[in-house]
Amino acid sequence: MAEETIIGIDLGTTNSEVAVIRDGRPVVLPGEDGDPILPSVVGLDPQGNLLVGKAARNQYVLAPERTIRSIKRKMGQETTVTLGDQKYTPQEISAIILRTLKRRAEAALGHPVSRAVITVPAFFNDGQRQATRQAGELAGLEVVRIINEPTAAVLTYDPHPTEMERLLVYDLGGGTFDVSLAQIENGVVEIRASHGDTQLGGDDFDQLLMDHICNEFRDEHGVDLRTLPASKARVLRAAEDAKKRLSSEPVTWVEEEFIAEKDGRPLNLKMEVHRHEFEELIRPLLLKTLTCLDQALSDGKVQAQQIDKVVLVGGATRTPLIHQLLEERLGRPVHSEIEPDLAVALGASVQGGLIAGIDLGPILVDITPHTLGIEALGELYGFMSHNHFSPIIERNTPLPASRTEIYSTVHDNQDGADIRIFQGENPDTRYNTLVGEFKVEGLAEVPAGNQILVRFDLDLSGILKVTATERATGLAKHVVIDSATERFRKRQRSDAVDRLDAMMSTAAEAGAPALPAPGVGEAAGAEPVDPELRTALEAAEVMRAKAERVLPSANAEDAEELRAMLDDLSTAVNAQAADRIRATLRELEDLVFYLEDA
Repeated sequence: MAEETIIGIDLGTTNSEVAVIRDGRPVVLPGEDGDPILPSVVGLDPQGNLLVGKAARNQYVLAPERTIRSIKRKMGQETTVTLGDQKYTPQEISAIILRTLKRRAEAALGHPVSRAVITVPAFFNDGQRQATRQAGELAGLEVVRIINEPTAAVLTYDPHPTEMERLLVYDLGGGTFDVSLAQIENGVVEIRASHGDTQLGGDDFDQLLMDHICNEFRDEHGVDLRTLPASKARVLRAAEDAKKRLSSEPVTWVEEEFIAEKDGRPLNLKMEVHRHEFEELIRPLLLKTLTCLDQALSDGKVQAQQIDKVVLVGGATRTPLIHQLLEERLGRPVHSEIEPDLAVALGASVQGGLIAGIDLGPILVDITPHTLGIEALGELYGFMSHNHFSPIIERNTPLPASRTEIYSTVHDNQDGADIRIFQGENPDTRYNTLVGEFKVEGLAEVPAGNQILVRFDLDLSGILKVTATERATGLAKHVVIDSATERFRKRQRSDAVDRLDAMMSTAAEAGAPALPAPGVGEAAGAEPVDPELRTALEAAEVMRAKAERVLPSANAEDAEELRAMLDDLSTAVNAQAADRIRATLRELEDLVFYLEDA
C-alpha cells in the first residue's frame, strides 16, 4: 500500500539523493530537471527567498555569504550557521535538504510519504546520529532506521552469492570517509568491521587544489584570492570542476576572468593543472584512508588476499590514484558497476523496503563502529585516576546490542553517582568523545562498595540508551542524554518547525517551481498562501530572531514576559492567523525595543 512506502535517503556532505523500491527494484528518484542528484547546498536569494540544490550551489560563487554548503560536517556540534539575518542549527539546514527530498519523492510517487531510512557515515558518533534523526523529524519524517553508508552500499550488490563472499567497501564522499568489511552468506549481510574519518573527503581535495591555485596566483600577482570572499568562492568552484575533469584527463586548465584587480587593473586567472600535481597534493589524505583500511582488516581478522570484491562508493572514488593505491594494497581490481554517487541511496531504499515487508532477500547485521563505556575510577598510566575509561560495548559488536556492567561507590554513605558516557578507543576519557551524562541520586546510605548496574542498549540505528540501577534497592535512572541534540529537542523543536515552514514556503530548487510548506496552507494543488499571511509570517520570523538575541541579557521578570509573548506568537503562527500574528508582533516589538535600549 502507498502509505507503507519507506523512502531511502543518502544525506550527503556534497550531494543528496532519495530512492524507493519500484517493481521490486531500487530506483533513485529524479527532480523536476531529471537529475537524481540534489546538491546539499542551501541559500537565500537577494529577495530573501530560500534556494535549495543547484540554485543555491550556483549562487555560492557570487554570494557565499548567503549560502551554506557541507553542513553535514557540523552535525552533532553545538553550533549555528548564519543565513540572512538569522542563525540556524545544522539540524535545521539538513532538515531543509531532507524536506526537499521528501517532496521530490511525493511528486514522483503521487502520494505523501512520512517514513524514511537515512544513511550516515559508519564512523558517525552518537551525537551525530541523534542530530541526523532530529533533522529527519524536523523535515516531517519518521526515521525508522539509521544505517551506515557502506552497509547501505553492500545492499545494492547481489545478496545471494553461491558461496560465502567477503566485500570491502571503500566509501569516500564529499566530506567523510568510511571503509567496511562485509561478509555475505546464505542471504545474510554481516558487517564484520568498520573504520573511517568523519573529516576527510572530496571537499578536502577541493581545498588543497584551491590553495595550490591561490598560492600560484599570489606568487605571480601579489594578491591572495582567499582574502576576497567572492573570488575565493569562484576558485573553489573552479577547483572542484578541475578535480572532476582530472579523473578522466591528464591535464586541464583553470580559467576565471576578472578574478581580482590590482592598482585598478583587472587580473585574470589562467593556470594549467596536471593530474600528477593534483595526485601529489591529495596523496597524504589517501594514505590516511589506507590506514583506516588496514585497521578494518585487522579488526575483522581478514587478510587482504581473502577479500573477494572491492566496492567503490562516493564520487571522490573516481580519482584514478585511488584505484591504483587500492589495487596495489589489496592485489585485486576494484568495482564500481553501480554509480558511486547513487549506491548509498539505493541501499537505503532496499533497507526501507525490507522494513516495509517487501521480500528483497538480504538480512542485514550491522555493527557499532565505536567502543562505548563510562568514566570510572581505575588504573591509568600506572596510577588510580577518575579519567579511566571502562568499556561496556566494544566496537564492532553486532547490532542491536545490550550489555551491563557492575560498578561500586567509592565513599561511605555516598548518596549519588555521576554517570558520564564516552565513546572511543583510548583508556583515558579525556581523549574520547563525551556522549552524555546524568546523575543517580538518593542512593542508600551504606558503606563504600554499594553496587550500581549500568546497562547500555544500542539499537539498530546505533542510538544509545543508558540505565543505571542501584542493585540493593532497585532504584533506577534512565538516561536523558544531556547532549546538544537533546537540548535542542527541548528548547527549540517547535520553533524550528515553524521557521522551516516559513522558509520552505519560498523555497526553490533549480529547475523546479517554488516548494510549498506543509502547515502553511500550500499543499499540492491548494491555493497559494495569502500575501498578507506570508508577510506576517516573515515578520514573525524576523521578530523572533530579535527576541532570542535579547533574551539572555533580560532580567528574570522581563525574560518570563518575553517567553510568554514568544509562545503567543508561535500559537498565532500555527493557527495561520494573520491578524493575531500582527497583534502579537506589536506587543513583542515594544518589549524587544525596550530591552535593546536597556
